[in-house]
Amino acid sequence: MKTNKKPPFRRRRLGRKLRAMREAAGLTIEVAAARLELSRSSLFRLETGETRASVHVIKSMMDEYDIRDDDLLDAAREALKPSPYAKYGVTDTRYVEVEADAARVYEFAGLSLPGLLQTEAYMRAVFEHGHRRTPKQLENDVKVRSMRKQRLTSDDDPLELVAIIDEAALRREVGGPEVMCVQLAHLVEMAALPAVTLQVLPLASGLHNGMHGAFILLEFYEPLDGDLLYHAYVTGALHIEDEAELRKARLVFEALRREALNPAESVALIEQLAALRS
Repeated sequence: MKTNKKPPFRRRRLGRKLRAMREAAGLTIEVAAARLELSRSSLFRLETGETRASVHVIKSMMDEYDIRDDDLLDAAREALKPSPYAKYGVTDTRYVEVEADAARVYEFAGLSLPGLLQTEAYMRAVFEHGHRRTPKQLENDVKVRSMRKQRLTSDDDPLELVAIIDEAALRREVGGPEVMCVQLAHLVEMAALPAVTLQVLPLASGLHNGMHGAFILLEFYEPLDGDLLYHAYVTGALHIEDEAELRKARLVFEALRREALNPAESVALIEQLAALRS
């Protein structure tokens, strides 16, 4: 099974705004398409993000709908830009682009540590253990993940991260004793950031609600964008926007937060594990 091929997030978001603008004008898709001299299917593809919407087409829409929205034109220009990660050889940029536009990330990392909380040495160990990479690919993967981390400390556009870590991931040695010692200390530092909330699921708690695997929930600044559930599996990933599925995932995440140690207790446990390695 391959990764599902939805249009890029920014194009889908722009399409939703185009549809909302049409509906605000009180026009059906058939009437709007006729006024724009487009087929119904062409306008539908624009509103679902399957087709790129040019600034020229959007200006025509604004004229026909009698609505002016300069922010929409800026969004169109952004949607037409190539991904900044493409130059680093990222072939599937959909998740990193969505994360770049997110306001908050809720992550249960399963038996690994969240990528945004990893040190460079830990990242390298993870990437080297996965599928074969050339030296250049390895450097690119490390660079992209390091770029993504910068939003946690950004003053202009901080990304809020709520991360739940299984204690097993803290005890699993990745990259050797020194790498793990530095990684644990790094987690303590990251947990002190205003944008980061870190909780640990202790092994002593036994079974928990995340036994079925890791997942990520993303929230955005604009309500129209909706939320997104990201679930990676061995051969690909799912990007889920269905509200019923999102509701279930939120409930699971909240249950995990209740089962986990609170942030202060979590940091104390990480410090204890780090002390055992020093």
